[in-house]
Amino acid sequence: MSNAPAPNDPTNDRSATPRGWFARSLDAVERIGNRLPDPAVLFVLLMVLAWVVSALLSNMTFAEIDPRSGKPIEIRNLLSGESLTAFMAAMVSTFTSFPPLGVVLVAMLGLGVAEHTGFINAALRAAMAVTPRMLLTPALIAVGILSHVAVDAGYVLVIPLGAVIFYAAGRHPLAGIAAAFAGVSGGFSATLGVPSSLDPMLAGITQTAAQLVDPTVVVSLLNNFYFTTASSAVIILLGWALTDLVIEPRLRTTVVDGDPTTLPTQEPLQTAERRGLRAALVAALVAGALFAWSLSGDTAWAAPPDAEGVRKLLDSGAPLMKSIVPIIFVGFLVPGIAYGVAAGTIKTHRDVVAGMTKAMSGMGYYIVMAFFCAQFIYAFGQSNLGVLLALKGANALRDAALPLGVTLTGIILLTATVNLLIGSASAKWALIGAIMVPMLMQLGVSPDLTQAAYRVGDSSTNIITPLLPYFPLIVVFCRRYVQRAGIGTLVALMLPYSITFLVGWTLFLIVYWSLGLPLGIGSSYTYTPATP
Repeated sequence: MSNAPAPNDPTNDRSATPRGWFARSLDAVERIGNRLPDPAVLFVLLMVLAWVVSALLSNMTFAEIDPRSGKPIEIRNLLSGESLTAFMAAMVSTFTSFPPLGVVLVAMLGLGVAEHTGFINAALRAAMAVTPRMLLTPALIAVGILSHVAVDAGYVLVIPLGAVIFYAAGRHPLAGIAAAFAGVSGGFSATLGVPSSLDPMLAGITQTAAQLVDPTVVVSLLNNFYFTTASSAVIILLGWALTDLVIEPRLRTTVVDGDPTTLPTQEPLQTAERRGLRAALVAALVAGALFAWSLSGDTAWAAPPDAEGVRKLLDSGAPLMKSIVPIIFVGFLVPGIAYGVAAGTIKTHRDVVAGMTKAMSGMGYYIVMAFFCAQFIYAFGQSNLGVLLALKGANALRDAALPLGVTLTGIILLTATVNLLIGSASAKWALIGAIMVPMLMQLGVSPDLTQAAYRVGDSSTNIITPLLPYFPLIVVFCRRYVQRAGIGTLVALMLPYSITFLVGWTLFLIVYWSLGLPLGIGSSYTYTPATP
């Protein structure tokens, strides 16, 4: 059974246990964060603040050139009649087109059936029986990093399963959420030997920026591949140490007070459960074979051996990438139904629908938060406030003319700061890269190295910004197990990871560069202008 502390255990009182300054600091972050208004209301207040600031700055003139238009940056007054009318007209489409919304709801339909029938519970208990307890944390972080191949699937798949896996092992479920979140989002730019959709996207932007200086520059699709693969080891080791030595010990006095019917145990598998798992495995293999067969007959889905073919395959608009969420839906629905039929937990088709309904009923709070989050992100993006901050920071870094090692560190810190306000990796790099790539090329630094520095900063602060589109969803996952959890709880959980990743990964890049280790395929550290 689980080792989670009982709700009425007096040891749950943190004040009864001596705590160091670091733990007390995180407790303070959690208290302050949780005293903020409800996340939905907080997004409304932030939106109002953006409106006011945009109105105050809209009449000011700025020297920074917007690389998207080639003109000086302008702050748009969100309180003007035109802007308010556009905001109201786009409100519904802003919500319905909010990227995480469809991803979460569709994936949760399949996950809901698999959970309702008992398939996930039984499968995890079977996996736990053969997995050493001490390796749970690194394995979970590694899976989180590997999930980048499936774009954003890790947020709706790996993170909630991380909580379930930890609880089934007698560990605190919030520690599982933290470890999984660290791998999925904190290690977003790390890879485990498999390219992700981020690689061609960033390489394309880097090439465009580099061609402002030299039209002959061609940036390889996998120009950071070796570095990001090596970085995965850094993220796994740092995340492992933090989870087991810092995060989970701090959580030992945090009461798990979620619905006990949704929390698994480590009881041995029963005969019916084993029969159900065998049926689920057969169903999954058949479904996988049918999917592979469908790919073989469609050349648009198959990757040609050349780099351009790989780039097209991994593009976010490619058929395979757009099918990731439906694959998750079917991948849990089919074995979930097969398990339920064989194990006897499904009697009629109504049981399948009941599983989906139960999953959707638990998403009500997330949908409310997603609505207000979408409106704020839309308004903030329209204002250009985040763009102004990014351009001012990049220009200041350029004008400082610091040594290269310090400049690389500056790019990382600038990106990490801007990341708190602009969630899109492509949007940030399009702004920062348009300044930093040409600048460093003039100093003999390759676009590949500049992009590597950006990737470190882009990942490290994902896990502490409420402006991450999936951040409200992670809060909902936390509340399944700790009902009082809020934004402060999640930020306090993830702040140690963010700081450690930022410092450790930056040092790793500097050492990696100092040793001259290869960054990736077809990449270099230096730039030499083409001979006329």
